[in-house]
Amino acid sequence: MGGRRHRAATAYIAAIDIAGFAAIAVGLADVVQHGAPLQVLVLLALTLLSGSATLTMPSVPVSFSISETFTMTAALLFGPSIGTLIVAVDALAISLRARIHRPRRLIFNATAPPLAMWASSHLFFALAGVGPLSVVPVSLWRLLPPFLLFFATYFTLNTGLIAAAVSLETGQRITRIWREHFLGLWVSYLGGGLVGVLLVLLVYQRNPDLTALTLLVPLPLILHAMFRKSMRHAEERIAHLNKVNQLYHSTIEALAQAIDAKDQVTHGHIRRVQRFSARLAGALGITDESTLKALEAASLLHDTGKLAIPEHILNKPDKLTQGEFERMKSHAAIGADILSAIDFPFPVVPIVRHHHENWNGSGYPDGLKGTDIPLGARILAVIDCFDALTSDRPYRRRLSERAALDILLERRGTTYDPAVVDTFVAAHAQGLFREEATAPPDVEAVSQAAADAQPAVERKGVALELQTLFALFDFGQAITHASDPDRICAAIRDHFGEHFSVSACVLFEYRDTTQQIVAAAAAGEHAAALRGLIIPLGERISGWVAATRMPIVNSDAGLDLEPLVLALDEPPRRCMAVPLVSSGTLVGVLTVYSKESLFNDQHAHVMAVVADRIAPKLSTMLASRSLERDWPVNELPGLQYSRR
Repeated sequence: MGGRRHRAATAYIAAIDIAGFAAIAVGLADVVQHGAPLQVLVLLALTLLSGSATLTMPSVPVSFSISETFTMTAALLFGPSIGTLIVAVDALAISLRARIHRPRRLIFNATAPPLAMWASSHLFFALAGVGPLSVVPVSLWRLLPPFLLFFATYFTLNTGLIAAAVSLETGQRITRIWREHFLGLWVSYLGGGLVGVLLVLLVYQRNPDLTALTLLVPLPLILHAMFRKSMRHAEERIAHLNKVNQLYHSTIEALAQAIDAKDQVTHGHIRRVQRFSARLAGALGITDESTLKALEAASLLHDTGKLAIPEHILNKPDKLTQGEFERMKSHAAIGADILSAIDFPFPVVPIVRHHHENWNGSGYPDGLKGTDIPLGARILAVIDCFDALTSDRPYRRRLSERAALDILLERRGTTYDPAVVDTFVAAHAQGLFREEATAPPDVEAVSQAAADAQPAVERKGVALELQTLFALFDFGQAITHASDPDRICAAIRDHFGEHFSVSACVLFEYRDTTQQIVAAAAAGEHAAALRGLIIPLGERISGWVAATRMPIVNSDAGLDLEPLVLALDEPPRRCMAVPLVSSGTLVGVLTVYSKESLFNDQHAHVMAVVADRIAPKLSTMLASRSLERDWPVNELPGLQYSRR
């Protein structure tokens, strides 16, 4: 692609060079044959003098001077040949002052403007039906339409030839280059042309001295100063906008990286969503720059609210409970609230807030329906769903693309915008959403990495001391007859207290409705203070163990007992916590505390065995307790009859 563009640029520049040289040659031959008046030297001198006042265009390697005033005057007064030669000299002088050493660009700069002058001046005299105005003065009003066409043609050709060269070299669209960098120069050309007409009137209509030319030099210089000031302000605004744009991009990237780093379950998801959303927007024919920019940013930031969601919910290797799902749903509104503090120049926040709204109004957070949902949010919803379905999750393997498409079609008109789904399916069939082949995750490697992250005690056998084995046996006998959590907790403290230097033992009950663990039983020192302790899921030591279902072998007890530690006499220094899981369901956490020694791998192994032994029994006990709390005995259906 780059090679073809380079060849096209080379061919174009060569064609312009040849045509420009031809125009110069014709003009030179005409001057040699017919001669030129001395006044031409005055105009040439003024052209070179004013040519030193140049304007550099921002962002493109192009510069202009105000010398067009005198080159256009020369063409009007003395004909196309004189005008073409003066423009050629002026263009070459400007290029040399700008220190353009590349022969290719130097030749182009010296030939393109003369070609533009040659064509536009010939057009003027053909339409006006007169010869050079120095010898055939005519009415200004008669020449006004040809004058305006002359200025417009010269401006369009002079800027257009350069814009085309820049377009071929950079690969940008010529219309965009001309509109952004050249269109605003029409004021300069028009002003210079009108001053040129004034010069014609002064010199040849009223026949003053040639010094009138020099007296008018300040006018284009003033015009140049004003335009240069405007250009400087424009450059400052462009620089400011670029800095603001960089700030927005930096902010977006920083937030996106923070989301990606926290949500390991969907790592890489937001990047894919950004790419696919842009492609789907293109397939839908969206060209509005504000909408596209908003979608681009929102695709990266749509999960910003997950920064406020506990990691144990984000990375849970199982389906979410109802309570966890309600917490997860809040991320859309939270993300919008976070992003509303940023003054985006395009509507990012509405897309982030509403990307989980459903077409039939059953979504969240605001229950919008139909076209009330922002278009960007409707696009994002489809892409978000498709990528989630075709990606591996801890609780399921990825679906095939065919299966994911079937689900999108099934939800068409209920969850998702039918037009967006139809466009997505059609574009998918054309391969628009096919990425470079990437190897699917190595399930065995992932499993091994997860196993490596577990404490060593879970993966290797630990030789238990004989006394510990006896303690385990006695403990098993004791809990057989235990009738409540307090007795189980006391049995753990009694049977393992001296072996592990356990000063206190707590059985935490997990409550899904409040997303907390509550100390249902406690034994040992400070049991009264520990009983009833509430820890939010995912927080402190025991809360983290409950959320991740991973044991912690040895940690600072102060981190777990933060609100109590100052109120306790001789508070424990170390703690060990293991999850209590029965039939795949979290029951709670068993946490033991010590004031003296550190816990080791053998202790952790024993506690894992204990946890497996008590979890089913504790689950039954806690369920019974919950039933009694919710349904007092005298209110249970059927039991009322036994009381009569």
